[in-house]
Amino acid sequence: MSSVDSPPSTLRPAPAALLDLGLDVAREAGALLVTGRAGTVAAEATKSSPTDVVTALDRASEALVARRLRAARPDDGLLGEEGSDTAGTSGVRWIVDPLDGTVNFLYRLPNWAVSIAAELDGEIVAGVVHAPAMGVTYTAVRGGGAFHRETPVGSAAGEPARLTASTVTELGGALVATGFGYTERRRATQAAVLTRVAPRVRDIRRMGAASLDLCAAAAGLVDAYYERGLHPWDHAAGALIAAEAGLLVGGLDGRGAGEDLVVAAPPALFAPLTALLAQHPRADTDQGTPAVTGE
Repeated sequence: MSSVDSPPSTLRPAPAALLDLGLDVAREAGALLVTGRAGTVAAEATKSSPTDVVTALDRASEALVARRLRAARPDDGLLGEEGSDTAGTSGVRWIVDPLDGTVNFLYRLPNWAVSIAAELDGEIVAGVVHAPAMGVTYTAVRGGGAFHRETPVGSAAGEPARLTASTVTELGGALVATGFGYTERRRATQAAVLTRVAPRVRDIRRMGAASLDLCAAAAGLVDAYYERGLHPWDHAAGALIAAEAGLLVGGLDGRGAGEDLVVAAPPALFAPLTALLAQHPRADTDQGTPAVTGE
């Protein structure tokens, strides 16, 4: 049977089509969260520590995302922060943070988002980070650049505009974003790392949602970003957006971005920032302390 005659489910999906689906679903989940946030929201449970909270809306958002993606593409896999983990048979896996920035969400701070990435045959090929309270949506397709559009609640989305990352070349002139995990031991180590980094850069920003930190770097709102302890759903979409905006994205010792470290920085800053981070003992990932994050 030729590829022309094959059933549509066997065809390799276009990344742009995956992005369109992810964007539609992220908007639906964002609308659910905006509506839910209009009422009273409380921490329903904790995960890794008393400060690592989850709300009923985290779970409702992931359930909506899972339901919509499975309805549209039933053979795809799905990995979500709140427990979704199915392999699928199509070669596509969706990586979802249904509410990145839960603590911000609880406190009515605007820095929270729905993050959805599409992985095709093991490679992230499309990503969307939708931040309805901030009125902005970030998107990227591998090889196609990164974009943002204004998306005010209750209004039509604006036209996409290409993202251009910072071109700062000196670490001392860089505004650097970072984040912290939830366990006491991890936070203590991350604070120690910060004492090494802060004197060497222009300033530090900590905004509370890894996906949006990566997008801020992609947009040049900060010059670079680093964080340890991230899970795939924390960085899958944002890292693609950052890379497509012209940043280098990776980890320690030439490895890819992962739980050990995620760095997103302009080419001139990537090596010195990564080297600076590598100087500190990585006690935040040693035995007995789960590597957790995901505000």
